[in-house]
Amino acid sequence: MFERILVPYDGSIGAERALIKATELAKLCKAHLIIVTVYRHHSMLEASLSMVRGSSEPGSNLDETMRSAAREAADFAKSHAKDAGVEHVSAFIKAGQPARTIVAMANDKACDLIVLGSRGLGATESYLLGSVSHKVTGTADCPVLVV
Repeated sequence: MFERILVPYDGSIGAERALIKATELAKLCKAHLIIVTVYRHHSMLEASLSMVRGSSEPGSNLDETMRSAAREAADFAKSHAKDAGVEHVSAFIKAGQPARTIVAMANDKACDLIVLGSRGLGATESYLLGSVSHKVTGTADCPVLVV
């Protein structure tokens, strides 16, 4: 039925539910589960402060911190899927606008299903611009299951 399932994972409750559902579907279909964690700056003030604030570690900055947190989330999701019995699992981290990045990843990896949570960690963006799940369902070329 499905061969390649993409699940965006950001550590939120909605993403956790989507990961569980995507894991069940991947096992049922013997599909390859592809996990993506997308990170980006949301605050210009925070980005500005990171340039002038001293750091205890050389080379440490906000991008590196966000990339590290994204890597931890992706690794957790991959471990969860493997522990649940999914044979083929890949995890990626990407920087960018979440909805666009998710759809681009689905296209690049030839996914035939996207499973994502109805709400993620980006409450401010959801309020101001419309939710990521709404944007993904409107622009994806493959079916989208919103959990």
